[in-house]
Amino acid sequence: MAQVLYYAVTALLGGGHEGVYAAVERPLQLAQTAAVMEILHGLVGLVRSPVTATLPQIGSRLFLTWGILWSFPETQSHILVTSLVISWSITEIIRYSFFGLKETLGFAPSWLLWLRYSTFLILYPTGILSEVGLIYIALPYIKYPRNTLLRCLTNGISPLTTFTHVLSPSVSMFQGPHMFTYMLAQRKKALSKAKTA
Repeated sequence: MAQVLYYAVTALLGGGHEGVYAAVERPLQLAQTAAVMEILHGLVGLVRSPVTATLPQIGSRLFLTWGILWSFPETQSHILVTSLVISWSITEIIRYSFFGLKETLGFAPSWLLWLRYSTFLILYPTGILSEVGLIYIALPYIKYPRNTLLRCLTNGISPLTTFTHVLSPSVSMFQGPHMFTYMLAQRKKALSKAKTA
């Protein structure tokens, strides 16, 4: 995700938000698709993170990456793509840096611990609002997809229509508070443990 963030910021500074998706498309798709391994790692016990927290987050990211951004090019130049990509990237860079150092060295610096358990206060709302916003922007295009593969597979009517119109924004809106309260509890636990250590 560091590469995605670098490409996003470079495109943003170089030509504006309209070119961000084109700059990050392939690395974003690769990173978000590879994140499925986190669910598998949680299921087999390689990591301690609960699947109930991991599954909705990765599921919504996959849906946005492939079901919205890739399937509906009309969404790709919107400014919400920039806020989405930056929110996701910063969150993942901090998370992987924190857990990587903990696994490698047995500890992480206190500033990184604070970042890990505090930046979500801003990045989760911006990410979730960007997700929901992009879904709504895609709604007019979802009923009759232009994507040739989707059109061929569905005889011109997208199977995503009902899911996207009704269920997807609801899932994102309900998932957000669940993830936010989960992270608040994790923050309280991690920061209080650090103070006593």
